[in-house]
Amino acid sequence: MQIIEVTGYAVRSAVITMRRTGKPFEFVIFPMLHVASPTFYSQVRLRLRECDLIVVEGIRGRSAAVSSLTLAYRFAPRRRRNDLQEQSDGLLLPEGVPVVNPDVTAAEALAELKTLPRSTYLLLMIAAPVMGLVFALRGPRAFLDEDLVVEDLPSTLRAEMLADNDVEHAMMGRRDQRLLDALGEIHTERGEEPLRVAIVYGAGHVPAIVSGLWNRYGYRPREAEWLTVLIPS
Repeated sequence: MQIIEVTGYAVRSAVITMRRTGKPFEFVIFPMLHVASPTFYSQVRLRLRECDLIVVEGIRGRSAAVSSLTLAYRFAPRRRRNDLQEQSDGLLLPEGVPVVNPDVTAAEALAELKTLPRSTYLLLMIAAPVMGLVFALRGPRAFLDEDLVVEDLPSTLRAEMLADNDVEHAMMGRRDQRLLDALGEIHTERGEEPLRVAIVYGAGHVPAIVSGLWNRYGYRPREAEWLTVLIPS
C-alpha cells in the first residue's frame, strides 16, 4: 500500500481510513511531511474539522540535539521562492476539536539517540543541517527523490535497508510504541462509538500505525484519498 507517492512532477500523500467490519468507529491516518505547500496543510486542516478527536505528533520539551535534527527541514521554507511552509499546529489544528499528544519528551528522544554508536550519533548531528541547506538551495525539486517514497512494506532492497537501520529504530521505535498504546486506549474506551479519530503523524510512522491497528485490533484500510503535498515549479 502506497503512503507517500513520488512521481516526476509531484509528491502525494494518501489519507487512509481504517475500520473494523460492522463498526462505526474509524481511524483516519494523515501521513505528513514536515515541509510542504501551504495548500497541502490547508487541505489537511479542512478534513480535520470533520473529526471528533485528533492524535498529533510532537516531541514535548526542548533539546539542543533534537532541535539540530529538525534543521533538516526548517531551512527550506525560509527561502520565499520555494513557496513551502514548515508544518505547525497553528496551520493544521482547527479550533474546537480535542487534541491528544502521546509523543515522547525531548529527554526521552535524546536518550534513544544516545544508544547509537558515538560515531553514528555525531554524524547524524552534522548531517541534519547540511541536508537542510541542500533542500533549501534545491527547492521543492529536492523532494522528488525516490527515497522519500513510503509504503507499508518496502518494495525494493534499498527501501528495506533504509527502513531497517539503527538510526531509524532509535528515532522511531519508542515513539511508535507510545502512539500505538495511546490508540489502543482510545479503541478500548470508545471503539463502539460512531467516532472519527484523526492520526496526524509523519509519514515514516504510518507503516507501524497501519500494521499495529491491523494486527492488534482488527482495523483494515477501507478508503484512501490522495492529497498533493507539492508540485515543484
